[in-house]
Amino acid sequence: MSLYIGRGASKLWKRFCAEITTEINLLAVNWRNILGGIICQYIHGLAARGVHYIHRPGPILQDAGFYLLPELGKDKAYISETVFTCVFLIFVLWTFHPFVFKSKKIYTVLIWCRVLAFLVASQILRIITFYSTQLPGPNYHCREGSKLATLPLPNSILEVLVINFPRGVLYGCGDLIFSSHMIFSLVFVRTYHKYGTRRFIKQCAWLTVVIQSLLIIASRKHYTVDVVVAWYTVNLVVFFVDKKLPELPDRSNGAATMLLPLSKDGKTKEENHRLLNGNSGDPFDKRSRTQINGKIMEDGNIEAVVNGV
Repeated sequence: MSLYIGRGASKLWKRFCAEITTEINLLAVNWRNILGGIICQYIHGLAARGVHYIHRPGPILQDAGFYLLPELGKDKAYISETVFTCVFLIFVLWTFHPFVFKSKKIYTVLIWCRVLAFLVASQILRIITFYSTQLPGPNYHCREGSKLATLPLPNSILEVLVINFPRGVLYGCGDLIFSSHMIFSLVFVRTYHKYGTRRFIKQCAWLTVVIQSLLIIASRKHYTVDVVVAWYTVNLVVFFVDKKLPELPDRSNGAATMLLPLSKDGKTKEENHRLLNGNSGDPFDKRSRTQINGKIMEDGNIEAVVNGV
């Protein structure tokens, strides 16, 4: 039993190391896209903090969702954030599943390049909309009489550049149209819908996003228009941006090995792909054996036998 566990752990470790090597090679090629996407996330947070300085509280606008959905109240406002956090963490873990599981279709670096492209395009549109018109925030800390409804003028540029995460994100005001939580959730769910393999999880993911939409309105974090605009804007953005980006290689297909970069130690693309699929050269591995003219090759390679030699 212990020998079996040892063999499994050895194969898992070799697969993990091979995945690290491949992803580092991919990152070396695509690091500009990843870095640019991360910088844009900071710029988006900076823009959201900037609009908080000019936010002016006022009477809550008439909203159909507020009439239809009962208000959760301050003590239950955390529910929508909890649902969003679960969606966020589960998706992040899924993007890193190739490091552990043998059956895998995606490369982590490439999937995040795609996700960041969707997020940046949607967030640019969001920044334009919430700076075009500032609405009085419906959230509890954004209403009249709250000290957090408007930020005092900054004493230095450094105070503006420090977003104060996560408090600055949770207690922001003015960045309403359209919902940032819905941007992330819809991008994540659409990405898994295309590249995921479990139909049941896909159905649960879409149901969760619908529930989250209702919870955002019920907790009065956004107006209904913020959620509705997010639904069609993000889906359209993902649809059109996805058509402009090159399709991700399906690593379950042998042809995807042609897209793997060469590693620094001189290993070929085919060797990297064989390692990633668990064929690490371990003598305990069960390999398919090819028989040619009565001769069995242990490494699976085909060797022609000429004149009986």
